[in-house]
Amino acid sequence: MKKMSLFVLFSAAALFGQTVFRPPAVPLITHDPYFSLWSFQDRLTDGPTRHWTGAPQSLCSLIRIDGVARRLIGPAPAQVPALPQTSVRVMPTQSVYEMSGDGVRVSLTFTTPLLPDDLQQFASPVTYLTWEVCALDNREHAVQIYFDCSAELAVNEKGQNVVWSRLQTRDLMVLSTGSQEQPVLAKSGDHLRIDWGYLYVAAELGQTPSSALQSSSVTRSQFIETGRLPDSDRISMPMAVKEDAPVLAFSFALDKLSTVIRQRYLILAYDDQYSIEYFQRKLRPYWRKDGATAQDLLDDACKEYAYVMNRCAAFDRELYDDLAAAGGEAYAQLASLAYRQALAAHKLAADVDGRPLFFPKENFSNGCISTVDVIYPAAPQLLLFNIELLKASLRPVLEYARLPKWRFPFAPHDLGVYPLANGQVYGGGERSEAQQMPVEESGNMLLLLAAVAEVEGKADFAAEYWPQVSQWAGYLVEKGLDPEHQLCTDDFAGHLAHNVNLSLKAILSLGAYSRLCERRGLKAEAKRFRRLAEDYAEKWQVMAEDGDHYRLAFDKPGTWSQKYNLVWDRILSLKLFPPFVARKEVRYYLQQLNPYGLPLDNRKEYTKLDWSVWTATLAESQEDFNALMQPVHRFVRESPDRVPLSDWYQTTDAKVVGFQARPVVGGVFIKMLDNPLLWKKWVRRAKL
Repeated sequence: MKKMSLFVLFSAAALFGQTVFRPPAVPLITHDPYFSLWSFQDRLTDGPTRHWTGAPQSLCSLIRIDGVARRLIGPAPAQVPALPQTSVRVMPTQSVYEMSGDGVRVSLTFTTPLLPDDLQQFASPVTYLTWEVCALDNREHAVQIYFDCSAELAVNEKGQNVVWSRLQTRDLMVLSTGSQEQPVLAKSGDHLRIDWGYLYVAAELGQTPSSALQSSSVTRSQFIETGRLPDSDRISMPMAVKEDAPVLAFSFALDKLSTVIRQRYLILAYDDQYSIEYFQRKLRPYWRKDGATAQDLLDDACKEYAYVMNRCAAFDRELYDDLAAAGGEAYAQLASLAYRQALAAHKLAADVDGRPLFFPKENFSNGCISTVDVIYPAAPQLLLFNIELLKASLRPVLEYARLPKWRFPFAPHDLGVYPLANGQVYGGGERSEAQQMPVEESGNMLLLLAAVAEVEGKADFAAEYWPQVSQWAGYLVEKGLDPEHQLCTDDFAGHLAHNVNLSLKAILSLGAYSRLCERRGLKAEAKRFRRLAEDYAEKWQVMAEDGDHYRLAFDKPGTWSQKYNLVWDRILSLKLFPPFVARKEVRYYLQQLNPYGLPLDNRKEYTKLDWSVWTATLAESQEDFNALMQPVHRFVRESPDRVPLSDWYQTTDAKVVGFQARPVVGGVFIKMLDNPLLWKKWVRRAKL
């Protein structure tokens, strides 16, 4: 396939109809909770690249134009001026920086091919970094490009020792590094980086690269002075990262650069070898399920570079256009920013039989793995692009629920702390019902199982786990209409009994269970649960009524809350609530807006970004949707907290309350599910 220049694909923001958009942080390398690098600044040269936790994981790039060095990535060396940055654009699979100065223009593109219609490609932990350079002044220039990658990417703490190596294949020059200790799956928690497996940086030999494994001070200074790298590697190892351990450095010479675009690229990859511990079994990453090695990974990435880059560009253009058609430009920009973040907060592993298992991490919270009330808000993205990914998220929870160790009549909350999925740790864990989330998680599972059946046109997946599914439905019959004092996902301002939005979820879940029964041919059961759901829906409207809106809690007049769960009534065509319920709520919400969004409820001024988009999707008109979405978009553009997209923030001043880089932002794609034609179009493309 003929390769297109990235300048052709991305040279003008008008290609996508975009206005200027300032992300709070820009995704650069986004694969899983460990291999996840971001720029937290407006300009790529204003600070170090960082892991989503904020820990520095430094990349550096320099360009030498007619003997004069300029910075492209990173703040060092400080004495080298930055080449002025003219723009940055974030698309679903690519982040594109453009810079110009000294008669030269540079396009620097980070491409993470999270293409969901091909799980093997999707799972491959490879990001391409591409430089495209041309002259702007009709003169020839002597240009050299430099890049280095710190061993920080392969350790949790800088005091850990690393080792390094190089190899050359038929097509590639490869440098690698990893920790000396290799403590595979030895740690669990939230604020952690990986310290097992190996980081790789590779260059295609046809690009005539040079490479070196030396300290950054040596490689950078020699490049700045001569445009070349040291001729030898440091061989004394191991060495702690903080003691100036070698970087993985490459350089390329572009002599006689003219107005014709010249391109160079590198492959950055991470092979963790083992990804997840799942009930004491160590699982391989999905891309390794058929025995692939790191060399296979790199060789394939090299062979497929042009093809994958074109696929990503086409995917980004088409998806952005569909997002804009569904929700407008502000919505398209938000969803484009959320796309990689949400997917990279998961890990795709292979079970012993090769089936995909998709594990989300509750980033910047408690670090839990496979949290059901994280799977639920993240699900719209998976429902849109590949139903197998949603099934792969639900399957570990369902398998756990039918083990003897889970002895409760409701769905579990989590499977442990990432990356160890050995059983629930939250609340009462496996010991007691204390501090559990029974209505919340049972309702979440039933709604998502019904959504899977909606896409597949059959309930076979739910049928595999029918004893658990029917038990959860029975629990909601007893506890769902007027929930007692128990935890739910909206408890940021404190626990609450008689929660109206939680009741709404339970009622819709009973309708969803009725639909599952119907698809399974259980006609009597389907009718019984449908009648129950309809009866509860009628009672809900009376119990929650508060004049021009519905209450936060049944026993608290004069209160209100976002009823975001109601969106499933329309998406799944359950038709349990008359349209005027959503209309009345939306009219009320429009009166409660703050500069940066709609508060979650009347108790506090903060909100949740994912739920705000679900609530906006209740609007029947584009005008009302835009009115609810524009403040959310303003938060993303103007928040003073420069971190990967947060889903919990203040609606008065756009300050982040907590959470960042979480999978729940995949929930913004729910607006696409509200358009049946777009939903069918995208879901048809998925294949294993």
